[in-house]
Amino acid sequence: QVQLVESGGGLVQAGDSLRLSCVVSGRTFSNWAMGWFRQAPGKEREFVAAIRRGGGSIYYAYYADSVKGRFTISGDNAKNTVYLQMNSLKAEDTAVYHCALNVVGKATTRHYEYDYWGQGTQVTVSS
Repeated sequence: QVQLVESGGGLVQAGDSLRLSCVVSGRTFSNWAMGWFRQAPGKEREFVAAIRRGGGSIYYAYYADSVKGRFTISGDNAKNTVYLQMNSLKAEDTAVYHCALNVVGKATTRHYEYDYWGQGTQVTVSS
């Protein structure tokens, strides 16, 4: 049983930072990709960032234009954890953030191509 558990959300002011974590348990995958998505009330789920492992300790990261330069996705394979460092937060970043796992290593922006999902963590940014 694969489980993804997010943590690190909270209430912050505009300009502040947060770091989200997503721990994967239950199985290990030789090829994997992780994505972060967010969903605000009344809006569709939105791609935020994704990461896939290359050879050795090399990781490849991808970002939505809306977060590029402010957010950083990273992975720690030894801890089965992916992080999302969020800096210079804006009110429009307010949403529930979900991590997701693709078990064939495809770092895609399409949410339906991910196989497992976490329950989400709330991020609220006050202006």
